[in-house]
Amino acid sequence: MTAIHKATPEDAPRILPLMASFHAEEGTEADDAHRHNALMPLLDGSHLGEVFIIGPRIAPIGYVVITYGWSIEFGGKDAFVDEVYLRPKVRGRGLGSEVLLAVGRYLAEAQITAVHLEVDHDNTTAIAMYEKTGFQMRGRYGLMTRRLT
Repeated sequence: MTAIHKATPEDAPRILPLMASFHAEEGTEADDAHRHNALMPLLDGSHLGEVFIIGPRIAPIGYVVITYGWSIEFGGKDAFVDEVYLRPKVRGRGLGSEVLLAVGRYLAEAQITAVHLEVDHDNTTAIAMYEKTGFQMRGRYGLMTRRLT
């Protein structure tokens, strides 16, 4: 089983390069300052989310960012997998599934009622992994976004 560790501010220098790799891979427009400013409140203990390091703290192989909200439909506090990333060389070994199942157990113990994520409709590999860990497409629902800043 791959270990996950709740990240702290001291972990930022190891997480930020992983985030940069993920954003480059996904085509996310964000610079180092943006990533730092978005990450640090979560590492500093914000009630709005948490970050987990995947693998050894000293040389992580990935990370997961979880953010929190509230859902009337799901009857309480829910979570969103905002980002999940594994280094390309360790993919395809079942680690992503292990991590999502471990995070799910952590969230269930914290009385989170549901966890959501978004996935590119064309990313069949990711969809298969997410389905394997219990995620389901919501049929008629699609995530829509309006940027405010």
